Amino acid sequence: MDLTKIAAQMYTLREFTRTPEDIASTLKKVKEIGYDAIQISGFCPCDPAYIKELLDENGLFVCATHMPFRRLVQETDNVIAEHKLWNCPYIGIGSMPDEFRASKEAVLKFVEIMKPIADKIYDEGMKFVYHNHRFEFTKDNGKTFFEYMADAVNPEKFGFLADTYWIQAGGANPAKFIRDYANYIDVVHLKDMQIINDKETMAEVGEGNMDWESIIGECEKADVKWYAVEQDICYRNQFESMKISLENLKRMKL
Repeated sequence: MDLTKIAAQMYTLREFTRTPEDIASTLKKVKEIGYDAIQISGFCPCDPAYIKELLDENGLFVCATHMPFRRLVQETDNVIAEHKLWNCPYIGIGSMPDEFRASKEAVLKFVEIMKPIADKIYDEGMKFVYHNHRFEFTKDNGKTFFEYMADAVNPEKFGFLADTYWIQAGGANPAKFIRDYANYIDVVHLKDMQIINDKETMAEVGEGNMDWESIIGECEKADVKWYAVEQDICYRNQFESMKISLENLKRMKL
């Protein structure tokens, strides 16, 4: 595993990015923890040029983002321009809106909306990536929503940002999923799973029960470009959780 390709998924620190001043102090802390790259998500509305200044000031690279569905559809050109300013190769979405989640037909409607946007992003030298949760593993007529999505898109232009926790929560094997969809996956969210009071929940990478040797092994075979550490729910200080995950990844030497 190339440790220089580990990024901090800023959604983990969303409580600390609610103002431009918060973003400035938080990016400084992220750099001090040891991350050299981030994924932008959960930021308050902020001037992209100001974000660029902070990135340069802290020596941080933006490997990917999560953009709102509305902006991707209605402000495609502006979104592309922002990512060019940040030199960011992957434009992502955190999930499809609720109205597209109920059936195969609804999921495919979302895909058809996004395909021309993904094409435009690709034509500008970047790639669109879709981040999964649990519901995409729902089956409809014997196939998961994910299978329908994969069959409907060109993986060169429309990729998947694979989230290890949600893959496992959806009843699939993360390592096998990454192997099966290797052509679609350039960015992976590293997020562990633990059991507390007989319920599954999130944990720092290496502190839960996931088989990281197998997962990272398949990522290497798939030529994954970026690993973004994410933890939606933390049971200690979020910055401490991000530090623990990074230190554990370094110690694993996978």
